[in-house]
Amino acid sequence: MTERLPSYGGQAVIEGVMMRGSQHVAIAMRAPDAQIVIHTEPLSGIYQSKLLKIPFLRGIIGLWDALGLGMRALTLSANVQGDEGEKLEGPQLYLTMGGALLLGMGIFFLAPAAAGQLSEHWLGINAWWGNVLEGVLRLALLVGYIWLVGKAAEIQRVFAYHGAEHKTINAFEAGAELTPENVAGFSLEHPRCGTAFLLTLVVVSVLLFSLLGPLPWGWRLASRILLLPVLAGIAYEYIRWTANHLDSPLVRWMVKPNLSLQHLTTREPSREMLEVSIAAFKAMIAKERAVTT
Repeated sequence: MTERLPSYGGQAVIEGVMMRGSQHVAIAMRAPDAQIVIHTEPLSGIYQSKLLKIPFLRGIIGLWDALGLGMRALTLSANVQGDEGEKLEGPQLYLTMGGALLLGMGIFFLAPAAAGQLSEHWLGINAWWGNVLEGVLRLALLVGYIWLVGKAAEIQRVFAYHGAEHKTINAFEAGAELTPENVAGFSLEHPRCGTAFLLTLVVVSVLLFSLLGPLPWGWRLASRILLLPVLAGIAYEYIRWTANHLDSPLVRWMVKPNLSLQHLTTREPSREMLEVSIAAFKAMIAKERAVTT
């Protein structure tokens, strides 16, 4: 019988992969000396709270998972690759993370909102079309950014580790033995991918913000930030529902855009990358089993 864990997911990091279970997270990284370094730690209590059973509210936790836990994993992996004097920690770490978060919100949420407001004024279009234009611009920025950064050699390696993460989870869900030879044959696509979450969030933002109608400048910009948790909740439930109903031809058609976008964020991994991803997954499972036995 195939083993199922209550909740798990993953993320590519610098020269490694993070795997998150229901109570523990494991990060496996290929150090400069070619050894695999594994870091494990328990998750905060919120991951075991009853909040994870509340529809839509659990999507906010999912957003934190992608931002807070993901940034921490990236920082740990960067520190493994750098010299002792180059490590990010303390105030420098929090300033870097905060700056990156503010920049992301400015580029992908505030800038399109400002462009939509200006288009209503300059082009004389109504608020509904202004919100649609804002959403199209937000989507174009997301896809364009992913495509552009994917040209960098360093990011291509991260995307290859992303592919390794997907293949490992797909192999586990299929009940296959987790060896590099077995895992290599599985798909780069996965319906619960964070890329799918981002695309769904952007599409939902078009619909939700259009319902708000015309707003003054200040409220329009503020609403794009204040409603992020709402967008995350809706997007999470959509991803969760589609992932649980892939036996339906209609649902498989619905998720095609999400799966297609993953071709921009994944690459075929090497055997060495698969070894790292498998090590992360096995370390996470070992911790989960230790709790339940």
